[in-house]
Amino acid sequence: MPPRGYRKHDFPVSQIRRFLEPGPVVLVSSAWKGETNIMTMGWHMVMEFTPSLVACVIAESNHSFALVRRSRECVINVPTVDLVDAVVGIGNCSGRDVDKFARFGLTAQPAAKVAAPLVAECYANLECRLHDASLIRRYNVFIWEVVKAHAPRTPKYPPTLHYRGHGVFMLSGRSVSFRRKFKRQNL
Repeated sequence: MPPRGYRKHDFPVSQIRRFLEPGPVVLVSSAWKGETNIMTMGWHMVMEFTPSLVACVIAESNHSFALVRRSRECVINVPTVDLVDAVVGIGNCSGRDVDKFARFGLTAQPAAKVAAPLVAECYANLECRLHDASLIRRYNVFIWEVVKAHAPRTPKYPPTLHYRGHGVFMLSGRSVSFRRKFKRQNL
């Protein structure tokens, strides 16, 4: 039975991200003119199934912004919980100053359809090409088309990290199916 209600108080709007960010933290790898980089990112969403579109916010001040804007491609790498030290470390330094692959002991593997490298240690790798650039200038939103995906068959739902803000993460937990309640099975 659902709760009857909660006693609510004013809440700072600057902190609402902890309620709305369910997606896993990802590592975005990029390449441009011989330079590679990795950034930690939590601001993304699936926009469409076919073609497979994903929107990502990459701040203009981030070193990766220039690389992905110029190359018009990237790889969205999905790390698991065991990579938490690398995920946090990558997010706390700049590719302007350090080779993140070397510093965090990650393996850059060639992608099949884009120049940006795959992060071998990540559970899944999504090769992306820029689909729509119309929101970059105003909102730093890149809309990517996933043109190739790499993932193991098992586990189907790996343990991933989900950022809640202020250094707090949620770990993915037990999966529960409510398929019988859905009328459309492709959701």
